[in-house]
Amino acid sequence: MPHLTCTPAAAPRSARWFTALLLAAVPALLSAQGYQQPPAPIAAILDAAPTPIVSLSPDRSLMALFTRAGYPSIAEVAAPEYRLAGLRFDPVSNGPSRGSGYRAIALQPVRGGGEARTLDIPLPGDGRGAPIGNVSWSPDGKHIFFTLTSDDRIEPWVAEVTTGAVRRLAQVRLNAVLGSPCSWLGTEPALVCRTVPADRGAAPVRPDTPDGPIIQESGGGSADRVATYQDLLKSAHDEALFAYYATSQVARIGLDGSTTAIGPRGIHANVSPSPDGRYLLVNTHAKPFSYVVPLSFFPTVTAVWTRDGQVAKVVHELPLRERVPWGGDVVAEGPRSVRWRNDADASLVWHEAMRGDTVAVDGVRDRVQLLAAPFSGAPTTIARLAWRAGNVTWARQDLAIVTERWQRTRETRTWVIDPSKPSAAPRQLWALSSEDRYADPGSFITRSNASGQAVLHTSPDGRYAFLQGAGASNEGDRPFLDRYDLRTGAKQRVFQSAPGFYETPTAMLDDRGDQLITRRESKTEPPNYWLRNTRARIAPIALTRFADPAPQFAGVTSELITYKRKDGVLLSATLYLPAGYDKERDGPLPFFLWAYPQEFRSAAAAAQVQGSPDRFVRPSGSSHLFLLTQGYGILDGPAMPIIGEGDAEPNDTYVEQLVTSAEAAVDAIVSRGVADRARIGVGGHSYGAFMTANLLAHSRLFKAGVARSGAYNRTLTPFGFQAEQRTYWEAQEIYTTMSPFTNADKIKDPILLIHGMADNNTGTFPVQSERMYAALKGNGGTVRYVQLPAESHGYSARESIGHTLQEMVAWMDKHVKESKPKTAME
Repeated sequence: MPHLTCTPAAAPRSARWFTALLLAAVPALLSAQGYQQPPAPIAAILDAAPTPIVSLSPDRSLMALFTRAGYPSIAEVAAPEYRLAGLRFDPVSNGPSRGSGYRAIALQPVRGGGEARTLDIPLPGDGRGAPIGNVSWSPDGKHIFFTLTSDDRIEPWVAEVTTGAVRRLAQVRLNAVLGSPCSWLGTEPALVCRTVPADRGAAPVRPDTPDGPIIQESGGGSADRVATYQDLLKSAHDEALFAYYATSQVARIGLDGSTTAIGPRGIHANVSPSPDGRYLLVNTHAKPFSYVVPLSFFPTVTAVWTRDGQVAKVVHELPLRERVPWGGDVVAEGPRSVRWRNDADASLVWHEAMRGDTVAVDGVRDRVQLLAAPFSGAPTTIARLAWRAGNVTWARQDLAIVTERWQRTRETRTWVIDPSKPSAAPRQLWALSSEDRYADPGSFITRSNASGQAVLHTSPDGRYAFLQGAGASNEGDRPFLDRYDLRTGAKQRVFQSAPGFYETPTAMLDDRGDQLITRRESKTEPPNYWLRNTRARIAPIALTRFADPAPQFAGVTSELITYKRKDGVLLSATLYLPAGYDKERDGPLPFFLWAYPQEFRSAAAAAQVQGSPDRFVRPSGSSHLFLLTQGYGILDGPAMPIIGEGDAEPNDTYVEQLVTSAEAAVDAIVSRGVADRARIGVGGHSYGAFMTANLLAHSRLFKAGVARSGAYNRTLTPFGFQAEQRTYWEAQEIYTTMSPFTNADKIKDPILLIHGMADNNTGTFPVQSERMYAALKGNGGTVRYVQLPAESHGYSARESIGHTLQEMVAWMDKHVKESKPKTAME
């Protein structure tokens, strides 16, 4: 079914009577107590106004400050939605059902110290919520486009930057079911949008009687390795509903309010104007639809349209793909990632595999193809790569940066190419492991050109580019900006975050890197934006003065610590202690470890320190850090590396490595005298929940666990998970050993399971927690199972977040804080 609502009030009378009888007979099985609130000061922090989001104009002269709303109510999150073809959408507005928007937009000059000016946007309805969305600057920075969502529609609006005047562009309904509905049409004063067809008519009605059985069939041959996708089509009626709501009419909407239809209506998943605005690159889906894969695998035609909707070039036609390429280095044959070249008026570029598998042809696996308007003749190959093509950063006619990667070995290479001379040999800039954070040179900085396209930011003579990176080291991250000589590879450090601060360059205001906008924070200073001159010896100028959103958290202390597990691998974590804590006075604390395992192909890379000791940390959402307000110490993100070097796969020794990493983490905090070994809990979300259940099954290190939105039975994800590429039938023993479900009888310590009842994350079906609860209960385990109505993989409603935190605090208090030391018999 596309949308399921199951409430007692909606059930037949006989069903309600039976439910009441069942609840009365077995109160220990089911409990419906309503949403609970967490203890102070957690609720007050959750209800504080969130910090605005900042966006810079194309010329970097203005900052737009977007005011966010607080957490939505459960009524908003649980509002009717359709779940079809891997999508979730609101059938009334024809837009996303779970999107997040803004309540206000203010404009502030970067220079001169001017005050922020709030645009007078008329919010629809009662003025609550966050109806402003899809915000984008025009290429010349003179206008800001945005949408307003009301109860029954999404409409296009625009603001004039100079005057602040705001107006609705046209009386049309936008169709945002397949994503952001509008894009600026090159440098023209117009946008191209997907709209709801004016004569669409009524939605299909579900038939009262089934038309017949639903049948799927596989003809054999090659293996069909398919991930466990959610929200798929399940019936002919689902197909009809999906086609009805996803179909749109492309239209040009001018800033003068004029509206002109372009081309035929269809299921247009992407409409991208060429940089000069003369053409549209359109991806259109068609039947036959699938019941086993989502929309992205449906038949797709990628074509170039002229401005009047005529097809100028069919770039590629993909059939239905239910035999999905498997593995990080396996791709579909034919063109992929088709897009416009950013530094040209109208040139297509795409990646194309020589073969769909991992076999190279004459040393080449991928090539980068280029085809300029009018798109006749054969494409030009501008790069031949031994691995899989990655990002292309365009600069000018004779300069582009191309990356390639090989997932199996975690290797990447970056090249300089001359697109104007396809036969010229590329020049390698660097080769490294994607796991090696210490050696990462950073990412090239881009800027917006006159067409609003991101191009390489170079010096006026084109010789220098700029690299921005995390600056990872064994002391933690210190972000930097380097000037990079494209000819020699020489680098000059322009800026690096000072010790005691975490400061990241967010924009360059010139072509030398002398003037920057940075985002700076420290342990005690909330993140704010600064205007900084790297050449002159003058103090930076504060551009924003955002306050501490959770001053109740101000006394919490943090420290980046390192320690070793018994095989010598160096591990790191952030140690948090509650406000006012004194080790000598208060003694060891009850502690909570929150972690997420990560696979590595190198022990050296796994040993690298991650994070920074100088971040301004405040909890939000259902963060485990809220437990600091309740007298707990927190070890956040203790490294849980799962390493497989050479021919060994990381998961071959998953359990052993997981337990030794946890042992090292526990020993580290106990040896510091801040943690009571008899009162330590462990938790995690998603793969961290999987980790939590495994640690309780294979060790007695922890008094209790909290596992949220996890997958516990790997036979239900038989074609791989995380970085595991082997199937269940290829590595049956590994899947079985790693599955907490098959080891449920070994879990002797209490575990709290929490899961969103509408979880649509691949692999973490709600049935995972349902079956894990049954297994634990059936084996006499101590377990509590909390299902959050309408929530997905992450929890968004204010009521759900508050209740989750209350459950976590109560569980930890009962089973960890108030627990007694384990006896030898336990």
